[in-house]
Amino acid sequence: MKTALKTLLEHSAGLKMTDRQPALLIGHGNPMNVVTNNEFRKAWIEVGKSLPRPRAIMVVSAHWLTRGTAVTVNPQPKTIHDFYGFPEELYKLYYSAPGAVEYAEATIKEVKSVPVLPSSDWGLDHGAWCVLMHLFPGADIPVYQLSIDYNQPLEYHFKLAGELSFLRERGVMIIGSGNVVHNLRRINWSPDPLPFDWAIEFDAFVAKSIENDDSEALVNYLSLGSLAGAAHPTNDHYIPLIYTQGVRDHKDRFAFFTEQIDMGSVSMRSILFC
Repeated sequence: MKTALKTLLEHSAGLKMTDRQPALLIGHGNPMNVVTNNEFRKAWIEVGKSLPRPRAIMVVSAHWLTRGTAVTVNPQPKTIHDFYGFPEELYKLYYSAPGAVEYAEATIKEVKSVPVLPSSDWGLDHGAWCVLMHLFPGADIPVYQLSIDYNQPLEYHFKLAGELSFLRERGVMIIGSGNVVHNLRRINWSPDPLPFDWAIEFDAFVAKSIENDDSEALVNYLSLGSLAGAAHPTNDHYIPLIYTQGVRDHKDRFAFFTEQIDMGSVSMRSILFC
């Protein structure tokens, strides 16, 4: 494990349950990562072992897109298998964590700029459970999801994330689950394909923006023109990054893990802030 990440995890592991919790961006990629013994899955397991135990977890997943902003208020959220054409073993996996109703209700109450609606229709989609079952395999920490209002600009999501940062002080770990580069149209299914040049360039842009704490650059990524369009034909998998950056504190230290680009066009870059 890289020295910077190891040092940060050692610091993070020393936090108490009531202390300010870390925030993460997880590049979740292909659903098969949940059962494939690859470097991504291994990194999730390793990082999970060193994370502090939060009171609850809030996940912003690329796979819950809504009109308006909502949070799940299910006492026992269902596991959603929101993918098709994969091996049967994936559909037999369940993550039976309890819901975090108290914290979902606190989110509804404390966010002032926009209405946050309660939802009992959603549960935990694969952007959530595929990573949680490796970070916290015991499934004994309450979890809820915040939806992405897909009709809103990135400025909306960044501002909303700032209002959600109070949750970290209340023992809630915030996880964005998406991908820094996500172009399924250009996936190369051959073994160990080289990443596209534009995928490398956009991934490097995000890494540099994180290193410089340059939220403006991340929010205004469309100014990169064709490079932005190649990296994200749609921005559903980019928006979780905006939430993780939005709850970031200027005092946070950070480290990257799983920095590789998979299948040529999907960045698996993940980030820990604490």
